[in-house]
Amino acid sequence: MKLLDRRDSRQSTIFVGIESEHLLGLSDAYRQLVQGVQDYAIFLLDRDGHIASWNRGAELMKGYAAAEIIGKHFSVFYPSEAIERRWPQRELQMAHESGRFEDEGWRLRKDGSRFWADVVITALHDEGGALRGFSKITRDLTERRRREETLRQSEERFRLLVEGVKDYAIFMLDADGRIASWNAGAQRMNGYSAQEIIGRHFSTFYPREAIDKKWPEQELAMAREHGRFEEEGPRLRKDGTSFSANVVITPLYDQEGVLIGYAKVTRDLTERKRVDALERAERQMSEFLAILGHELRNPLAPISNALHLLALRPAADETEKWVREVLQRQTGQIARLIDDLLDASRITRSVVSLNRQLLDVRSVVRAAVDASMQWMQAHGHTLSVDLAEDQPLTVVADEARLLQVLQNLLQNAAKYTLDGGQVAVSAHREGGEVVIAVRDNGVGMDAELLQSAFDLFKQGRQALHRPQGGLGVGLTLVQRLVRLHGGTVVARSAGVDRGSEFVVRLPAAEALPTSAARAQERPSSTPRKVLVIDDNSDAANALRLLLENDGHNVRVAHDGVSGLALAREYQPEYLLLDIGLPRLNGYDIAASVRGDPELKHTTIVAITGYGQVHDRARTAAVGFDHHLTKPVEFSALQELFRAKA
Repeated sequence: MKLLDRRDSRQSTIFVGIESEHLLGLSDAYRQLVQGVQDYAIFLLDRDGHIASWNRGAELMKGYAAAEIIGKHFSVFYPSEAIERRWPQRELQMAHESGRFEDEGWRLRKDGSRFWADVVITALHDEGGALRGFSKITRDLTERRRREETLRQSEERFRLLVEGVKDYAIFMLDADGRIASWNAGAQRMNGYSAQEIIGRHFSTFYPREAIDKKWPEQELAMAREHGRFEEEGPRLRKDGTSFSANVVITPLYDQEGVLIGYAKVTRDLTERKRVDALERAERQMSEFLAILGHELRNPLAPISNALHLLALRPAADETEKWVREVLQRQTGQIARLIDDLLDASRITRSVVSLNRQLLDVRSVVRAAVDASMQWMQAHGHTLSVDLAEDQPLTVVADEARLLQVLQNLLQNAAKYTLDGGQVAVSAHREGGEVVIAVRDNGVGMDAELLQSAFDLFKQGRQALHRPQGGLGVGLTLVQRLVRLHGGTVVARSAGVDRGSEFVVRLPAAEALPTSAARAQERPSSTPRKVLVIDDNSDAANALRLLLENDGHNVRVAHDGVSGLALAREYQPEYLLLDIGLPRLNGYDIAASVRGDPELKHTTIVAITGYGQVHDRARTAAVGFDHHLTKPVEFSALQELFRAKA
């Protein structure tokens, strides 16, 4: 075998006199083995770097056939920047000097694409020690490099994420508990900069009594024993203040199982505990108000009944008549205060339901004004009303609750306005909102009171010397009822003795068509074949009666197995399917129906109490066409049936 140097310019072949049989000591079988290797590019270079042999792996890796590449200089595989700095020649020089050279770097394929290569060049000498050429073995490491780069980027992103977190203190400890890293959250929470704390023992954050008990060391020991340690307890900041912390410590081991340190995550629970305490106090107060309200009604009922009995008989004299009137007025006042207490409790506990309907705000304002005249007349107030008659003032609201809002605002104006004052109520349309305002020229509010006007049990200064008194829940009720309607209410005042104004904004609604008009607009439903599968027999039968009354043909099943069998027999147009069924759940039924060619035209509708986003995504994934949440409005089903007409 001879090593060839082929010069393309003259198409001549120069034999480099290397008897490589003796040089390489290779048998024919071994040469055939090298030639057949496909995962490595293995080839020979002459002394100047021209390619003299080419195996199958080189052809697959670089894209050249042997006839195309033998005789060319091996620098053809190098990027231009490497050629400009004569790196191929430098590689051969170092291989010649050291006997062997290894490197990783970018190389080029025939099509110009790059790959990351591990290259080993070995100098070849004859028996006399003279350099005859080089062997070159190349391995494609592109995929490995991609994985390493992906890992590096992932680690860098994770490092940036950890360092940037501000709500948690995340840091590393070495095996002895000394701090080895420090993120922004740790600095914010504990008060130390990284330069101040790295290298110190983490017991720095523990109270003296915990250190005396060697609690920090015990935490590390328990983390090692159980693989994780978590607790809540007091910790110290740099300034010496204490805070309540949730701490998680996780031991970290190297590949040989040797402990290298700990990861420590700390969360400041101070704000959460404060909020929990406030919420607990509010729940307790709400429960107390509910109990108090009910207990006060018990004695009030017989008192009220007794007054009604007395009213059936004429008063003996003027004194008795006055006493009766006082008792009746004050009993009514007590009843109103109890109603306010109960309403405040219900709203706080979110158990108030609204009976929404389309309302003209003008009619509600007039009703509130009529009910409030007794308070205005008692103090000689002038009450003016300005309702925009040329604008639509329609809202969707609970009439009784909206009336309660306006009455509370009017009573508040009457209470905090000196005798002979002026109170005004107005309503008008602004864009997509109906705006209702109650204004007075009374005692007004300072900046502090404006900030807390809607707080429970908060009262203005007038209540200290006015006989009306009150519990300070009226404005709280106003705010929460308005919010339940999707609106807002704000308090305004130019200052003490300069009057007040309360402005309520509610979403405006367009007038709905009459029922007759709607009947004309919407075509009647085409009779459908419907199957209802629901294990709640009352719910299923009620839905069946509604559907049959609407002209549909309905079958009912109360469990999954019989429901699926009935679906295959009945072949309904619509399958109204509950999810939580005995024997076979709704998801499995839907999947079976979707896999049955005989039922490919069946529309599957989920009728379920599960209505969150992930529930809807799951029903869609298994083949449901629609997802309706209980209690389902019958009109929604009618719309589905019409849509398929």
